Amino acid sequence: MENPKGSDRQGTKINKDIIKGIDLLYDVQFDDAESLFRKVIAESPDKPIGYFYLAMVTWSRMSSGFWSPNTVMEYKVRIDRTIEIAKSRIENDSMDCYDFFYLGGALGFKGRFELMQTKWFSSFSLAMKAIDALKTCQKMDPENRDVLLGLGIFDYYTARLSGVLKIISYLLIHRGDREEGLRKLHLAAKEAVYSATEAKSMLIHIYLFAEEDFSKAMKISDELARKYRQNPRYRFFLGVCYIRLGMDREYHDTVNLLRQRSLQAKTLSEADLWGKRAFYLEAVYDLFQKQYHEARAKLEVILNKKDFLNDPEMIAWSLMKIGMSYDLEGNREEAVNYYQEVLNMENGSGAQFLAKKLLKSPLKQNDPFIGF
Repeated sequence: MENPKGSDRQGTKINKDIIKGIDLLYDVQFDDAESLFRKVIAESPDKPIGYFYLAMVTWSRMSSGFWSPNTVMEYKVRIDRTIEIAKSRIENDSMDCYDFFYLGGALGFKGRFELMQTKWFSSFSLAMKAIDALKTCQKMDPENRDVLLGLGIFDYYTARLSGVLKIISYLLIHRGDREEGLRKLHLAAKEAVYSATEAKSMLIHIYLFAEEDFSKAMKISDELARKYRQNPRYRFFLGVCYIRLGMDREYHDTVNLLRQRSLQAKTLSEADLWGKRAFYLEAVYDLFQKQYHEARAKLEVILNKKDFLNDPEMIAWSLMKIGMSYDLEGNREEAVNYYQEVLNMENGSGAQFLAKKLLKSPLKQNDPFIGF
């Protein structure tokens, strides 16, 4: 099983192409990233590396709010193609450790998608297969740091499971380890070749929405906001960190920076994208300050400039935030109306997972997901 080459880094040229493409993804330059990864596939059509990152282009589009039926189908086709190519190499004994890495990565991302669809058993079954593949990769190359992203996510989140998910983890005989998960994610963030930025992004979400360690989330958010200047998400998360830490001056500076980027934009759609994030961040601030009427007023400004083609994310999530405002205000009936509206949208921009959760139980004061 062991291959003397050890890894699928495939030389300096492919390595640089992949890293450049990954940076393009996080800087929301999806078309450029797609072109680059197609070039990688053309050069190595029998290896899963290019197919995996092509699937990540679609995943990144979905993460940016583009959840149309066509995009979702494209993601499914691309992730399944990655799994097929990786399995073919493994079955033909022509594999090296990175074939197991990309098999594990593809199975893991497929499992994350199933989890967002609340398909618990399917998600966990895929996750266990992903972990097996990643552990095989690690056995073949103990110095491989890329595998630590998937292994760390699994360790951390299985340790934090509750309800039906916790029962499933027991059935699969896996005990999570929160500290070990965080250790692996930090090591991946520091030393991984391809997975470093995704590990950092995952740590932002963990520290902001699970651990509520806002100082740690702030440090990583600031790093990625500076590196990926075309992506407003990290700047937004940085602003949320300032809100949670009571750093009002820095929060206001962030709102002003978002508006400045809007004024500097070369196109109307780009100007609206940055400008809407300024209003959205202000609405988050108002919700934490219990200024619900003010929050709704800012969210209505966003909804009055709906852009289904270029910025669907700000439609679904603004509706979610209005629902949250009513929940926090004690108007459960009106909150449910907004959550149901999001749930019924053709393109819910990933907000439908949270809508389902909040339909089951009301949002509580200072819930970290107010800042999502």
